Amino acid sequence: MVKRRAPGPAEEPDAKQLKTVPETIGTQRNREKVLILSSRGITYRYRHLMLDMLQLLPHSKKDSKLDTKADRGIINEVAEMKGCGNVMFFEARKKKDLYVWLAKTPSGPSVKFHVANVHTMAELKLSGNHLKGSRPVLSFDQAFDEEPHLQLLKEMFTHTFATPKRHQRSKPFSDHVLSFTCVDGRVWLRNYQVTLANTQRKPSAEGMSLVEVGPRCCMDPIKMFAGSFGGPVLYDNPAYVSPNRIRAMLKQKKMARYGSKVQSRSQRRTHVAENPLPQDEFANVFKAAAINAL
Repeated sequence: MVKRRAPGPAEEPDAKQLKTVPETIGTQRNREKVLILSSRGITYRYRHLMLDMLQLLPHSKKDSKLDTKADRGIINEVAEMKGCGNVMFFEARKKKDLYVWLAKTPSGPSVKFHVANVHTMAELKLSGNHLKGSRPVLSFDQAFDEEPHLQLLKEMFTHTFATPKRHQRSKPFSDHVLSFTCVDGRVWLRNYQVTLANTQRKPSAEGMSLVEVGPRCCMDPIKMFAGSFGGPVLYDNPAYVSPNRIRAMLKQKKMARYGSKVQSRSQRRTHVAENPLPQDEFANVFKAAAINAL
């Protein structure tokens, strides 16, 4: 018979056995991925903004353009095939307006934004710079904790822009800050690099400074839905005015200005016809002298 020796309490485990034990044992690993895609007819500036978002989010995946006339529910199927739980959809209309959707697939919720004041990284040419693929530090304004719809926005931004820890495409550094500030009901997005003083040996809050990198934009929330790209409306922004309505109001203002000019010209002609100037008796004196000289 073969005798088997039981391992003693002071024995050390084998090195090969240690390698087989995963590091993430007992913890749940975050596998959030973001699908980024756009609609057809997107302009060059909005396309560059989308490419900047792809660089800021190493856990994102890009897909081909989507026809806006098709059902947006197809995006949920594309996200499922790509293995993504979050979607950032850039929808361009009339080659002027940009709408951005943030959605959790396939059950929701989802938020629709109107994006304005878009400035890309290549356009700004700021002095800041940070490592590509580094994990960002998300900074939210205090106003995001005051109202329910802003709390939902904070959660959506966290799921979309927070890079999962130990992601294969990310770097184990945090050298930039994504700032979300709520002013006048709109969300202002800024990206800053965290720099340290040259004389500083150990990192501390006193020797740190922020340098803007870009991109930057202003997102105005329009509606929030319980489902993904649709469903019951959770929040409707009462202060939102569509850009089509703003352009129509500007055209009406120009038309009113032109109408006032035409009306003033007609009033002037009527006034001149009703009040003729008296005839000057010396009007033809020089003309008659010239004729006599000939």
